[in-house]
Amino acid sequence: MARSTYHHGDLRAALIRAGLEAIADNGIGALSVAEAARRAGVSPGAPYRHFPSRTALLMAVAIEAARELTADIRAALTAADASRRGASSTATVPVGPTDGDDAVEALAATATAYVRFVARRRAGLELIFARELTGSNDPDLSAAGRELTDLLLPLVLTLTAGDAKAALDLLEQHFAAAHGYAALYLSGFMHRRYDDLEQYGARAAAVTRVLAKAAVHEAQQDPVLLPHADERGPTPDGSGRRSAF
Repeated sequence: MARSTYHHGDLRAALIRAGLEAIADNGIGALSVAEAARRAGVSPGAPYRHFPSRTALLMAVAIEAARELTADIRAALTAADASRRGASSTATVPVGPTDGDDAVEALAATATAYVRFVARRRAGLELIFARELTGSNDPDLSAAGRELTDLLLPLVLTLTAGDAKAALDLLEQHFAAAHGYAALYLSGFMHRRYDDLEQYGARAAAVTRVLAKAAVHEAQQDPVLLPHADERGPTPDGSGRRSAF
């Protein structure tokens, strides 16, 4: 029986919530406009003003998932920063780590946050960066994904001493480990060894620590020599401003 989650004036949000619930219950393949309508307790035709296709609904759900994950990771970074400072913090934006050790622990905290997110939503990066949304060029989806990656880039760049390629490699390995442990939790494959969600989060964090410390060691052995700004020449727009990548 469909649950009525819709309140007047909030149909779009109710459908997105229903879409997230459908994915949590039965996977991304189970998402449909009709299923979202059923869960929201509205007629099958009601959603089409907001979501004329499954792809449109999937995009909105992916954007919401990205925003939720970003908020979870930001909270984890804020908590890690508070722990480093030895006092509680009410800041909504984390203060950046001051050295490699701080960055290692901060990145490890985000691994645990990711595992918890996937356990709650039963989906993670495979939803946010769903293959069928590739090439959509939707500005909101792009902004949501960019906000997530931009939150972590300062950490991995700190760990790799500014080496952009090494930073991207570390970020890839970090998410591979975290997503892997999240998938193991969902599958129940290792339930005889780990019977608690927090154990999976702790294992993911442990792997990230190893990866991050290895990145720090490699950066110390082979430091990146960044040319002075005057030696790099003008940027294409003449502004002199450059992206890390």
